[in-house]
Amino acid sequence: MAGAEGRFLTGSTMGHVVRMTMTGAVGITFVFIVDAANLFWISWLGDEKLVAAIGFAFAIQFLSVAGGVGLMIASTALVSRRMGQGDHAGARDMATATMIITTAIQSFVALMLVLFRWQLLDMAGAEGDTKAFAARYLLLTVPSLALMAIGLVGSATLRAFGDGKRAMFVTLTSGSVSMFVDPALILWAGLGLDGAAYALIISRIVLTGMALYYASRVHDLLARPSLLAVRENLRPFLVIAMPAMLAQLSTPFGGYLLTGVMAQFGDVAVGAWAVVNRLYVMAFGGIFALGGAIGGIFGQNFGAGQFDRLRLTYRDAILFCLGYSLVAWGVLVLATPLVITGFGLDAAGAEVLRAFTYVAGGVQGVMGMVYVTNSAFNTLGRPGRSMVVNWTRDGLLILPVAWWASGIWGAPGVVYGQAIAGTLVGFLAALWAGRFVAGLDTATAPTLDLNTRRGYRDLNRFRRR
Repeated sequence: MAGAEGRFLTGSTMGHVVRMTMTGAVGITFVFIVDAANLFWISWLGDEKLVAAIGFAFAIQFLSVAGGVGLMIASTALVSRRMGQGDHAGARDMATATMIITTAIQSFVALMLVLFRWQLLDMAGAEGDTKAFAARYLLLTVPSLALMAIGLVGSATLRAFGDGKRAMFVTLTSGSVSMFVDPALILWAGLGLDGAAYALIISRIVLTGMALYYASRVHDLLARPSLLAVRENLRPFLVIAMPAMLAQLSTPFGGYLLTGVMAQFGDVAVGAWAVVNRLYVMAFGGIFALGGAIGGIFGQNFGAGQFDRLRLTYRDAILFCLGYSLVAWGVLVLATPLVITGFGLDAAGAEVLRAFTYVAGGVQGVMGMVYVTNSAFNTLGRPGRSMVVNWTRDGLLILPVAWWASGIWGAPGVVYGQAIAGTLVGFLAALWAGRFVAGLDTATAPTLDLNTRRGYRDLNRFRRR
């Protein structure tokens, strides 16, 4: 293990960005492909209400998933900093403590979603049988999100260490299991929507098991659970985790609002919107992976005080975001006819899909800059800024812009509204974070050792600048 903690401290920053992002992209894109296949098998049942129910459930369940991602971001930031400082024992304690804290928080969030699922579905615009189907799907699947939290932090620890390959294997293995179990339970066993729920639960169990195995057995990155370690690491973790989690929750909140706007155009439009959401995360999975991948690179170099490499990493991440998005958009345009046919979309549904693949897909590079800026702010001591950026987009702009655009273009206008709001915020956020990273040096950066009073004084001075 000697010297392994700082593997991002030398070598090409673009090489690290590409390697970590592509291994993450392969894993996360495969998960999204499996998710799209899940929707595909449901569509084979020939009931539009089931497809719409998946769409409503996705918008609500994404709340808990996004919250877990925010907690994972905090874990990556803190563990990678300790590794950059050469403190492997402290990194192990931090990894285990954040895993316990994350699981506790996610358990509470999952409980709230289950208890208030009917009210959330009412607010999203679900009605009749569609609402009943969505409520049952949520009841079955949401509790497993607490278990998934363990897998997320385990995978984050692998990325903080720099083992993107095994983090990729975690998601590939769980996705492969789901790929086979999905049609078996949905179609062959005749379980329908329940089969889709059971398949998702099984895949999350596999995800957690694989992450724990690689993190603890292969790399010895997890310490023995300790209440003392949890108490010592709770405060520094929450300082980053709470604003990061709130920032991540903005995306499903915005999607939830957009689903409500789309619901006025009927179940066909909501079903097409569900296809768009899955196609979106599948085509641009590399951008989502980028935000998580560069967190470890930022964290290690920040912990080592290598600020020039921080600036290079930020620049390379922005360039990668733009290049990846252009390639993905081209593939998306070419695949549009196949998607329309494969999911059996009618004329109205196809119009919604084309609004995304032909138009909104072209600005994803700028929209995706938000993920890069979030990673920079969260890892480098300004997590509150990520919250401001995300909620400006999803809490302030998306709903009024979507209502305005849908009034002009109908259901496709919801897609256009999302793209307009996202492009504006992405561009401004990139400028803001770029200026922040450019100004970092030994004199301005806080120690961020939040277990000490000095660390808190440094952080508070840093925030006032």
